[in-house]
Amino acid sequence: MTDQKQHCGFAAIIGAPNAGKSTLVNALVGSKVSIVTQKVQTTRMPVRGVAIRGDTQIVFVDTPGIFKPKRRLDRAMVNSAWAGAGDADAVILIVDAPDVAADPKGISARDTDAIIEGLKTNHRKAALVLNKIDGMKRTDLLPLVEKYNAEGIFEQVFLISALKGEAVGDVADWVAAKMPEGPWLYPADQAADIPSRLLASEITREKIYLRLHDELPYATAVETETWEERKDGSVKINQTIFVQREGQKAIVLGKGGATIKKVGELARTEMEEIFGHRVHLFLFVKVQENWAEDRAHYSQIGLEYPTDGD
Repeated sequence: MTDQKQHCGFAAIIGAPNAGKSTLVNALVGSKVSIVTQKVQTTRMPVRGVAIRGDTQIVFVDTPGIFKPKRRLDRAMVNSAWAGAGDADAVILIVDAPDVAADPKGISARDTDAIIEGLKTNHRKAALVLNKIDGMKRTDLLPLVEKYNAEGIFEQVFLISALKGEAVGDVADWVAAKMPEGPWLYPADQAADIPSRLLASEITREKIYLRLHDELPYATAVETETWEERKDGSVKINQTIFVQREGQKAIVLGKGGATIKKVGELARTEMEEIFGHRVHLFLFVKVQENWAEDRAHYSQIGLEYPTDGD
């Protein structure tokens, strides 16, 4: 294969919170590159997953959910999502079809309508992906297709189940056809473009949310403070879990430290699977009331510190 025959480009996946963006990226790439939890707004910064389709390399950008921001962190996430869409060669708008069908005036539907208006303002065409359709009746799907087709910005409509992998290949084929000619940006066997330290933080954050999704708010962050490669090939990782109140710290620790111990076990197991070597993981919980206002934290997770709204 010569460079002249290769194609490569970026595809941004945007949508309202919890529409299934991260699940779709993982399905398109064929491996886990984005964390997935029951909490909305889990993805905080763009994560790049790399997929190969024939002579085409596609860099899928999993963006934070787009919604009406209230906090500084919210603004940073939404700004990041729109930046990802603006720079992409192809844009995919994913919609939680059952949610929007059940409540056409609900939060998810309103957020999606606002995103569509944003695409129009930026003169961007996109593919529409109606997700989670397994179990939906055709009579419920057709009105959604008609409603969104009438917007005039969608080049293609896909009905998929990202979780089950249904029709995901059709989405990948459409994206591949949109990619410009050019050399590949990554080795053929690389599935993601995310620093190991940041990926380790994301893995731990996922385990916290999966275990404490009912008790813990979004006021939680994980930072990899040290990453020490040892002579025996193992890695020692020290991470700090930031919370805003002492009560939240108690929740993360659990009775007798049981919760944080389990979180550490789950995170370490997944890190060892992904990194391919033994991991010694040490977790610390720190109360920092205004961590979401700390410029250094934004830099570490790949977000620009927003000053608009101050």
